[in-house]
Amino acid sequence: MNKIARTITAAALIALAGCATRSDLDVVQRDNEELKDRLFRMEKELGGVRTETRESIETTLKGFQSEQERERKILADLQAAMEGMKVDNQVLAGKVDDLGQAARKPADDVKLLREDLERRLAAVEERLGTLEKGIEGLQKKVADAETKIQNAAVASPEGLYQKGLDTFRAGNFAAAREIFTKFLEQYPKSELAPNARYWNGETYYSEKKYEQAILEFQEVIKNFPGKEKVPAAMFKQASAFQALGDTKSARYVLKKLVEEYPASEEAKRGKEKLRELK
Repeated sequence: MNKIARTITAAALIALAGCATRSDLDVVQRDNEELKDRLFRMEKELGGVRTETRESIETTLKGFQSEQERERKILADLQAAMEGMKVDNQVLAGKVDDLGQAARKPADDVKLLREDLERRLAAVEERLGTLEKGIEGLQKKVADAETKIQNAAVASPEGLYQKGLDTFRAGNFAAAREIFTKFLEQYPKSELAPNARYWNGETYYSEKKYEQAILEFQEVIKNFPGKEKVPAAMFKQASAFQALGDTKSARYVLKKLVEEYPASEEAKRGKEKLRELK
């Protein structure tokens, strides 16, 4: 761990161990209350922006999807027409072959009929070429529309968060951490921010970088009190301490988890782990 990480870890452990003075705690409590008030006002202001952004994205997606459906229908109609013309082409080709058996017809009539059929075949082949080019163009437009829909989905907070989660589940922890970090930079007040911070900790934990994982989980505990991911962060933080051989800190965090979030699933697991650490 570098110097900054050691300093932050030491500060976090001192806070956890309860070594601060009453005066310091009062100052921190006042600052925390002021921060909560500011966050409440900012979240209220951002609520309208979030709703407007979500509605705009949904409208854009519906427009793309409607355009995609229209182009797919046109593509299907063109493909059906092309198939029909291919059948006509085969019929005409068969008729040309049958001319070889028309030996009893006057030579001029046979020649005229052959030329007529050949002109018709050439016209059909030209139309088929035109249709194939049109189908290629429509296929490109459909692909472009699908790409726009995918890009619009990823551009939303939910889409970016889901991309990070999918990357984590695929086992690419470093890439997932980059995505979650980008999410936190772009949407620090999002309702998914605690989750993104938590999964950042999980990426470090999965790589056995337990010191960094402890710091990330502490960010969840400190900055998002009462949020759903806090009990999970406390449990994984205790597991990281245990992995480092710091049983005392692990027990301390687990006791706080059981006391502060007794109804959570993590608290039940925490009780079991406390018995193991005795």
